[in-house]
Amino acid sequence: MKILVSNDDGILSNGIRALIEALSPCHEVYVVAPDRERSAAGHSLTLHTPLRVEEIEPKYGAKQCWITTGTPGDCVKLGINAILTEEQKPDLVISGINHGPNLGADILYSGTVSCAMEGAMMGYPSIATSLASLRNEYEDFKYPAQFIAELLNRLNTYKIPPKTILNINIPGLEKDDIAGIAITELGSRMYTDGYEKRIDPRGKVYYWMAGELINQPDDNKTDISAVRNNKISITPVTYEMTRKNIMHDLESVLCQENVCNWF
Repeated sequence: MKILVSNDDGILSNGIRALIEALSPCHEVYVVAPDRERSAAGHSLTLHTPLRVEEIEPKYGAKQCWITTGTPGDCVKLGINAILTEEQKPDLVISGINHGPNLGADILYSGTVSCAMEGAMMGYPSIATSLASLRNEYEDFKYPAQFIAELLNRLNTYKIPPKTILNINIPGLEKDDIAGIAITELGSRMYTDGYEKRIDPRGKVYYWMAGELINQPDDNKTDISAVRNNKISITPVTYEMTRKNIMHDLESVLCQENVCNWF
């Protein structure tokens, strides 16, 4: 299988290294990644400055590697549309392995998830992968990378639906301490919105984001609860954001008697 790997932590991150090393023995891996960390970049694209691209020595068993000055979304869009040849176009896009969880509504800010979403928007099956831990040593990513490699074997007869990604969060635990796999829905919020007001040495006011964890019932079906219960969370996510179930009600209010030109 041909796999395009990208991330938001940059080409030198331990997560992307472990992922490439786990995938490359059985797959043809191509890498297009940011030249530096671009965490929390969301689904942004570079429009007003040139995108620099440099091919570098292949790393960790990959066939070819490129770095760019762009965002995570740029990496996938640029990789498929401009860098890879027709023969190199991927069968699958994988983003990660991210340092830290991407759970609940926080995926809206995630560069990792945006990489995968860009792949899905372009019609490619895509997976976003994250280590739900603040630890960042290479060894911490080895089991998550092995899990993703095994997951691909299990999914070889399953076609990820169009416009959909699989968002996977793996607890930062030893393999024997993982309690299983849960197919989940997105939780609502993982952190409260909170900012600490501080004064710098020059007497200027600044703010530091300092939200607190939100407690959710451990028995619900969300990704947040699954990870808290030491399970690997796999959430199918789509970028189709239309609330179709309220369209009729909205139309009945704004277009009474089939008249929608009241303005």
